[in-house]
Amino acid sequence: MTPYAVKLAIRHLLSHPGQTALLMSGVALGVGVFIFMSALIGGLATLLTLRTVGSIPHVVLEMPDRDPAILVPQSGAQVVLQKDLSRREQIAIWQPAVPIIEAERGVTAVSPQIRGSAYVERGQALAPVGVIGVMPGKLSDIANIEAAIVDGSSNLPTDGVLLGSRLANDLGLRVGQVVRLTSDRGRARSFRIGGIFTLGVASADRQAVYMDFTTARALFDLPTGISRIEIKVKPATDAAGIAARLRRSTGLKATAWTEDNSQLFEGLDAQARTGIIIKAFALITIVVGIASAMLLSIVRRQAEIGIMRAMGAGKRLVVSIFVLEGTLIGLVGAVVGAGTAWIVLLPMPPVAEVQSGGLPIDRAQGDFLLAITLTTLAAMLASILPARRAARIDPVEAIGS
Repeated sequence: MTPYAVKLAIRHLLSHPGQTALLMSGVALGVGVFIFMSALIGGLATLLTLRTVGSIPHVVLEMPDRDPAILVPQSGAQVVLQKDLSRREQIAIWQPAVPIIEAERGVTAVSPQIRGSAYVERGQALAPVGVIGVMPGKLSDIANIEAAIVDGSSNLPTDGVLLGSRLANDLGLRVGQVVRLTSDRGRARSFRIGGIFTLGVASADRQAVYMDFTTARALFDLPTGISRIEIKVKPATDAAGIAARLRRSTGLKATAWTEDNSQLFEGLDAQARTGIIIKAFALITIVVGIASAMLLSIVRRQAEIGIMRAMGAGKRLVVSIFVLEGTLIGLVGAVVGAGTAWIVLLPMPPVAEVQSGGLPIDRAQGDFLLAITLTTLAAMLASILPARRAARIDPVEAIGS
C-alpha cells in the first residue's frame, strides 16, 4: 500500500466525521462487549474454582492399590488371597518424593499428611471425625485454615487441635475446652481446642480435626510413614496433566480433583465454550457492521471512484484505499473500546474479594490485546469484498450516473 493510498483513506474518513465516528463507536461498543464478556466468564470460572476446589487438594498422592494375590494350587483351582484390611496403607519412604514434586512445573504447595478416622468424646457426646496431621508451617497450604478461623487462633501445639464450626456446634464445644480423641488404632488422648474454623465446606466444617504432625503420628501408630501427600497446582485445570507426570516420576497413585469432580469440570468447560460462542457473535456483529457501512460508502462515492479510475488509478489502488479505511475504523474503534473497558473495569475488586451477589469480573482475563487484534483483522477482512466491488466500477458509467 502506497503512502498516497493511506493519505486518501485518512482524508476520506476525516471528510465525513459523523459517519466515521458512528462506525468507530459501533466497533468500540462491540469490543467493549467482547472484553466485558471475557472478563465476566473468566472471573466466574475463577470464582467457581475458588469456591469449589479452593479448599481441597488438586492432586493427591497415595500408595498404589494392590490387587489381591491369586494362588494356583496343584489341583488347578484358583484361590484369591484377600487384601489385609486391618493393615493401614502408608507411604513408607516419602521424603525423596517431596523435592521431585516441588520441582514439577505448576505445583504451588506440597503438604505431607497423616490422616485417619477417630471419635471425639465430650462427656456423653460422641462424633466420628477425620483427623489431619499437618507439618509445622503447612497448615494453610491446602485449605486456608488461618483465614477461616472464627474463634481462637490457628496455632497448633502438640496438645491442641482445630475443629470445624459445625462439629463444635453439634457437640457444644468452645475454644479452651478439652476433648478426648480415640483413633481407629485404639489409641486415645485428650486435647485442648485451640481454634474453630469455617471453610464453607460442609464435610470439613462438620468432621475435620487438624492437629500437629508428630502428635498424629503417635495417635495413629505410624512410626515412620505418612498417609498421603496433598498438592496444590496453578491453574487448577492443569491438575490432570500434573497428576499423570507425578505418577510416572514418583511411582505413587496420583488422583486429580477432576476425577472426583468430573461434573463440575465439565460444567466449567461448557461455560468456557459458551464464552467463546458469545465472543464470536460479537466479532461477527462488528464484521457485518463494517461491511455494510463500506458497501453504502461505495454507493455514495461511485462518481468519485469513477473519476479516480478515469485519471489512471488502478484497481489495486482503489482496493487499497477501501481496505485501509476499514482497517483504520477497526483499529481505532478497537483501541477506544479496549481503553474504555479498561477504565470501566478498573474499580472492580479482585475475584477472591467479591462479596455474595457481586459480579466476579476478572480484568486480567479481559483479553484486551486479543480483542484489538481480532477486531482489526476482522475489519480488514470485512472491507475486502466492498473494496473489490469498488475496483470493478466502470469509470464511464460511474461518471455518467
